[in-house]
Amino acid sequence: MKRSQIAAQLYTVRDHCRTAAELAASAAKLKAIGYGAVQVSGVGPIPEAEIVRILTGEGLTICATHEPGATIVSETQKVIDRLGALGCAYTAYPWPHVPLDSLTATGRLAADLERAGAAMARAQQVLTYHNHAVEFRKVGSGAAARTVLELLYAMTSPQHLQGEIDTYWIQAGGGDPAGWCTRLQGRLPLLHLKDLGVREANQATTMEIGQGNLDWPGIIAAADRAGCRWFIVEQDTCPGDPFESLAISLRYLTGLAERDERSGAGATARAS
Repeated sequence: MKRSQIAAQLYTVRDHCRTAAELAASAAKLKAIGYGAVQVSGVGPIPEAEIVRILTGEGLTICATHEPGATIVSETQKVIDRLGALGCAYTAYPWPHVPLDSLTATGRLAADLERAGAAMARAQQVLTYHNHAVEFRKVGSGAAARTVLELLYAMTSPQHLQGEIDTYWIQAGGGDPAGWCTRLQGRLPLLHLKDLGVREANQATTMEIGQGNLDWPGIIAAADRAGCRWFIVEQDTCPGDPFESLAISLRYLTGLAERDERSGAGATARAS
C-alpha cells in the first residue's frame, strides 16, 4: 500500500456533507488532515458538477462512489451517467435491496449484478460489491450450503463484478478479512478499512484503524497481493469528531505505508 492509495469514505463525515457549503468545508478539512482521495457516499443532493468542482478544487481525487442498490440493477444507465459526470470509474453495490434468504434469491441478485456490471464494463466502469455481515448467512441445504457472499462471487464473472471488501463486516460475520482479500485475487480494486474493537457491555463497534483488534499488516499485505487499487477508510460511528477519527486512522496507515516503502526500498537495494 502506498500513501497515495489511501482514501476517506465521505459516509464517515456524512453529517457534515449535506450541502455544497458543508461539503466544501469538509473537503478542506480532509485535505488538511492529509487525505488525497475520497469515496463519494452519504452526501446531500448536490449536483455532480458541483461535487467535482469542490473536491478537485481541494486536490481530492474521487476514487469511487456508492450508489443505491435498486438503481444499480434497475437503472444502470443512470449510474453510468453519474460516474461519468464525476470522472470516476468505480462504484459499489452497498447493501442488499432485496432479501437474500434463499439460494434462489441469491441467484436472482447475482444475475442482476452480472447484467449491470456488464453494462458498466462496456462504459469502461467497474461494479464492485460491498458486504456486511448479512452475506455470511448460509443458504442451500446440508453440506452444500454456502454463504451468500461466496455464492455472489461464484455466480458472477470477475469481468462484471469485483469486490469492495469491508474488513469490519467480514470479521463480524465470522470470516477472515485477509483470507477474503486473498480469495479475491485480481478481483479486489477497493477495500474498506474499518477496525473492530470492543467497548463497554461486551459491545463490538467500529474503531479507528489500529485502535481495534484486526490484523492490519496481514490485511494490507493480502490486499496488496490481490492488486487492490484504493484503501478506503470508513468508520460508521465515531466516539467524537469524525474528522479526528479519520486523522487517527490516517496516521496509523501512513506508518504502515512508510514501513512498507522502506522495506521495499531495502529489498530493491539488496537485489541490486
